[in-house]
Amino acid sequence: MSVYSMTGFASAVASAPDHVGENTEDEASGAPRRHVSGAVGAELRSVNSRFLDLSFKLADEFRALEPALRDMLTAAFKRGKIELRMQPQRAADAGWPQPQPEQLHTLARLEGTVQNWLPKAGALSVNEVLNWCRAAAPSVKLEDAALESARQAIAALTEAREREGARLVGVLKDKLAGLKALAEQAQPLVPQAVQRQQERFVQKYQEALQAVGGNVTPEVAQERGLQEAAAYALRIDVDEELQRLKAHLDEIGRLLKKGGEVGKRLDFLIQELHREANTLGSKAAALELTQISVDMKVLIEQMREQVQNLE
Repeated sequence: MSVYSMTGFASAVASAPDHVGENTEDEASGAPRRHVSGAVGAELRSVNSRFLDLSFKLADEFRALEPALRDMLTAAFKRGKIELRMQPQRAADAGWPQPQPEQLHTLARLEGTVQNWLPKAGALSVNEVLNWCRAAAPSVKLEDAALESARQAIAALTEAREREGARLVGVLKDKLAGLKALAEQAQPLVPQAVQRQQERFVQKYQEALQAVGGNVTPEVAQERGLQEAAAYALRIDVDEELQRLKAHLDEIGRLLKKGGEVGKRLDFLIQELHREANTLGSKAAALELTQISVDMKVLIEQMREQVQNLE
């Protein structure tokens, strides 16, 4: 199953099927039949969001379609801030339809009738004739074209989000490999750091006893020093944190392989990784472990930025 990004852009244009304007008189007279058509353009923009947040910027003639468009988007997407823009597509000369002979004939007859009764009435201008023809032209119903353009745009946005998701998965896998390598580097350093701290603690303990001139025997001093060193070693031992970190890394790899809606679960796991890396840095008793903790936190923060874009 694919992993989808929440960012993407898509557009589509769907045309309304040509249909014949109703005019039985013209059909009987053999005049050319009038064909009308139209198109609708749809644009979808998507960015990351915690939930599914839909917004619509529709032309007035498409306002009634908003519930149907909302249902289509809700069925296709689960998360993201998505904006749908929809406008009718008009050609440069679409506002001025070609006058038909029957229209001009009717206008000439009406103009003659008016001028017979009102001799001072002026003749019709070209602009007035075109306006009359445009008003008399059959209207084009674009609802079906609008829904079809939305379907095409949704399909295109889904593909775009899938491509972006695949790219993000590749980035996350690279970061995942880097974190696993750092964890492997840290693993052998843990017992070495604990051993060094134990030896240093025992030495300092014995020096302190000698300085105060205590009557404690060397055997008792050694035993007490080892007890204190063991307690201190437990506080600085980060093996448990490394094991939990590796478990989280394995779970992230499994989710990336499984795919689907993994964004929220990955975001939670990234928080857990950050917590373990912080603990590793705070408990580190060696400079090498501190540096590894810093490098881990850099990679984890880079992963967080990418995970926030996943659905």
